[in-house]
Amino acid sequence: MAGSRRWLLIGNSRWHWVESGAGGPLRYWHHMPPQGGLDGCGLEAWAAVGPVEPGWNLPERLRFDVGRVPLEGLPPWLGIDRALAGWGAWRREQLLQPGAAVLVADAGTALSLTRVDGGGHFRGGRLMAGFGLQLRALAAGTAALPAVPPAALAQGLWAPGSEPWPEATAAAMATGVAQGLAAAVRAAAQELAGSGEPTALWLTGGDGPVLRPLLDPPPLPLRHNPDLVLAALVALSSDPDP
Repeated sequence: MAGSRRWLLIGNSRWHWVESGAGGPLRYWHHMPPQGGLDGCGLEAWAAVGPVEPGWNLPERLRFDVGRVPLEGLPPWLGIDRALAGWGAWRREQLLQPGAAVLVADAGTALSLTRVDGGGHFRGGRLMAGFGLQLRALAAGTAALPAVPPAALAQGLWAPGSEPWPEATAAAMATGVAQGLAAAVRAAAQELAGSGEPTALWLTGGDGPVLRPLLDPPPLPLRHNPDLVLAALVALSSDPDP
């Protein structure tokens, strides 16, 4: 699009884009890593959770790193996606509950749980394999379990309201993983619900829709924002004092 501005987050398994142009709403899209470079794509800023291939031709001067995320106590080794999600959730929560803390559940290749207290200090988190990664590990590490394709949800192996105790093996795998991930998020939220500090649970990531119905009723106020990380990248790279 002529005159558009673009931002890119390179995740563990997919590339995540956001575009702004002609005063319209932000447009988000996602795809697998490309085969060639990105000359002339009009980037405003980009970030990556891991190594970057030289052939992608991404300008280093536009790279956004953890040191630019304005949360207190961020360790330099923290993934940029977790840092952006934590700041984005905390910043938005202050408009709803000033002084409240946040627990961010980012359901992507990994499920990351990130805490930020009411004062904007990073307070650690938890990590576990995400939906697709757990399914692949089950197939690779066992003799009898099948490989479940990435499109397992779209193919109806698991969906909100589906059979909770399926007989088919693939469906049992998908259901077990989905329920296990949701249980981890719920347990963390319940722990913080008793901490005495007002806290909200923010859910994001590609598998957020998988977990959302399994969190009802939520132990904490629940906000679902699928594009939390990209929106934070846009805000921080566009405004030196957001």
